[in-house]
Amino acid sequence: MLARLSLVAILFCLANSAEALAQETAGLRRPLAGTKELSWEGDLAARMVDDLHAFADRETAASVARRARHFKPNFANAKAYQEGLEPNRARLRKYLGVSAPGSIDVNAPGVGFLGELRDDRGDGAGNGYTTSHYVLTALPGFQTDVYIVRPEVPHDVLPPTIILLPDADESPEAYLGVDESQPDAAAVAVKLAQRGFCVAVPRLVNRDHTQSTVAKGLKKTMQPHREFVYRQAFEMGRHVIGYELETIQTLTDYLTAFTPAELQRIAVAGYGEGGLLALYAAALDPRIEVVGVSGYFGPREAVWDEPIYRDVWGQLDEFGDAELAMMIAPNRLIVETSAGPQTPEPPKNPDGPLRVTPGTLKTPSLAAVRSEIDRARRLLPKKKPWSEAFEVVEPGQSGKPWSDAFVDAFCKAYAPKVVAPRLPEQQEESHGSQYPSAKWQEFLVGEHVAHTQALLDESEYVRKDYWKDADRKSRDPQKWEATLGKYRQALYDDVLGRFEHSILPHNARSRQIYDTPKYRGYEVVLDVLGLEEGKSGGVWAYGILLVPKDIKEGERRPVVVCQHGLEGRPEDTILPNLPGSNYYHSFAARLAEQGFVTFSPQNPYIGKDRFRTLVRKLHPLKKTLWSVIVPQHEQITAWLAEQKFVDPERIAFYGLSYGGKTAMRVPALVDRYCLSICSGDFNEWVRKCTTVRDAFSYMGTHEYEMFEFDLGHTFNYAEMAYLIAPRPFMVERGHRDGVGVDEWVSYEFAKVRMLYADLKIPERTEIEYFDGPHEIHAVGTFDFLHRHLKWPAPKD
Repeated sequence: MLARLSLVAILFCLANSAEALAQETAGLRRPLAGTKELSWEGDLAARMVDDLHAFADRETAASVARRARHFKPNFANAKAYQEGLEPNRARLRKYLGVSAPGSIDVNAPGVGFLGELRDDRGDGAGNGYTTSHYVLTALPGFQTDVYIVRPEVPHDVLPPTIILLPDADESPEAYLGVDESQPDAAAVAVKLAQRGFCVAVPRLVNRDHTQSTVAKGLKKTMQPHREFVYRQAFEMGRHVIGYELETIQTLTDYLTAFTPAELQRIAVAGYGEGGLLALYAAALDPRIEVVGVSGYFGPREAVWDEPIYRDVWGQLDEFGDAELAMMIAPNRLIVETSAGPQTPEPPKNPDGPLRVTPGTLKTPSLAAVRSEIDRARRLLPKKKPWSEAFEVVEPGQSGKPWSDAFVDAFCKAYAPKVVAPRLPEQQEESHGSQYPSAKWQEFLVGEHVAHTQALLDESEYVRKDYWKDADRKSRDPQKWEATLGKYRQALYDDVLGRFEHSILPHNARSRQIYDTPKYRGYEVVLDVLGLEEGKSGGVWAYGILLVPKDIKEGERRPVVVCQHGLEGRPEDTILPNLPGSNYYHSFAARLAEQGFVTFSPQNPYIGKDRFRTLVRKLHPLKKTLWSVIVPQHEQITAWLAEQKFVDPERIAFYGLSYGGKTAMRVPALVDRYCLSICSGDFNEWVRKCTTVRDAFSYMGTHEYEMFEFDLGHTFNYAEMAYLIAPRPFMVERGHRDGVGVDEWVSYEFAKVRMLYADLKIPERTEIEYFDGPHEIHAVGTFDFLHRHLKWPAPKD
């Protein structure tokens, strides 16, 4: 009986305990006053990134129809039409990093002639053609090599000229028929020369990964050469594609320089990466009257899944393949639906993990190619010459490029009256042309790297000139701030990217998740932009709000927005002993315990390649991850300002690592932030992204999303801090923090300190060094917050 009563008593107690626990949990899930109840469960960070992917997919699909707004075609005649495309060409040149036509004087010294390909491989003499080898100066300080194959005709006879572009992994020697390692290249240059054409074959940067001779400061990254050039060039407003287009442009100038003006015409054809270049080159240069593209043309909406060296800023915002084809018309475009090049097998890195961006080369289906050509046709009038501009050729069962049908169609479209230049007499004895193809490739990659690194060294002076209109001479903070509008717009619109969607009503939802002796904590979700009924995806903000319990009725407290770093979560800034939270030292909770309201947002740089492929999707739309993060913070600060316990004039930002990156970019654009603290990130940022001499450079890491187009010529971290001024700004720097070195940090911060001195507000900026690693130190920064937010520091 006693045993039975004990069991009943135990069950009664357990039932009551469960009920009490349920009541406590229900109490903690109550929403913050003025918000709806948050019902979402699961991993909200992963959900955010998934919804951003869906949003990016919707924006990509919508971009096809939106591209027309950039074009104002005048179909009165071909000349008027081509002149009307100049604004589009100027933007395309900008995105590809291609200089204006005529930048190289081909009559000036510097276009070297190396001599003819001879010896045991032969020069073609007696077979209907001769071969010569040149070094071409494509840009000041940048050279490449090119072969010219000429039919055996009298020297004063000017045969038609073609620039022939191999795929990146095909050597020009293979197109001459002298590279036995690439028998499938079909010696197409020789075949065209035997038909009576003069053929120029430049070398492209290949997909090999032997970078030890050009990257002495880095660990072996095993990146393809094309990606290795892309990374550093993109930050400097250049591109591996753009460098090769410079070669084609200068080569076109050179090949037409010695012909009468009325006869300056040329044709271009290419396969794979060479087909990509041929398409861009003809869209940029109406002198190219016939272009052949093999193994490349098709819809580009999935370019984010292709190798990153095809990533072109703003491409899908304005320039799909159909739009490029439209820009070529009424000149002729011949497309061969051959099988494209295959993605090489990933190399093995004996020195550690691969630092290569995921991406796959894919052959568009015949239906996809025809669909894109049909879309291009719909952009043009249904009358001659526009209706005859495009032709699609199928290569037959083999699927190999340079089929007889394609070559025949290309040659037929190429008017027989087109002439080539007189070639210069040999200036010196033959040398260099017998170097193995690999040696020339090494030379070419080295030229790309050297030119980009020279741009890096010069970039500080370019930025100084770019900022010449900002008024620091008056030494007046208000006048300084009044001149920043165009620079903020440039950072947002041209560098980071701005969505055109209006920010939505916040529709705040929340639930209480913490109840400590000094503060309550709430999960908060806010709508931001692009959320539409019945459509997946969109942008929303999420974070954890900590509200001190001692706030009096009617009192308004300062807020510190506490931002986590890479792969972090809001909880990391609050709770101790979480994986990865040891860097943060619970700084959000500590600030709340000192009386500040804090808000710890979830930024979407979480999920490794999942979020990085999101950046890949955004780049072609002329957007970045900051295109999402900035409006999230606009909404967060607007909502915080509405809270009755918040002083809207005292909302500060403090972030570590990737949160430090946020501290440089977001407060520069979100003026509700009254101050910003950058911890564990402030740096000579452009150099960190671009240099090949330092092991901590992003050139040698897996973080391929870091590169921002042409940032090097516009905004380093000092210039971003200029946009924060005259508001208070602070840097927190640990001597042992591996993100950089003190010398770089000090050099860049000295520019910021000088600005604040010029504006007679030196007390508003400071840097704290401490003998520690990559972490929140929370000493000088806490003092800075108390002082500038006018909140009393706790008594010891």
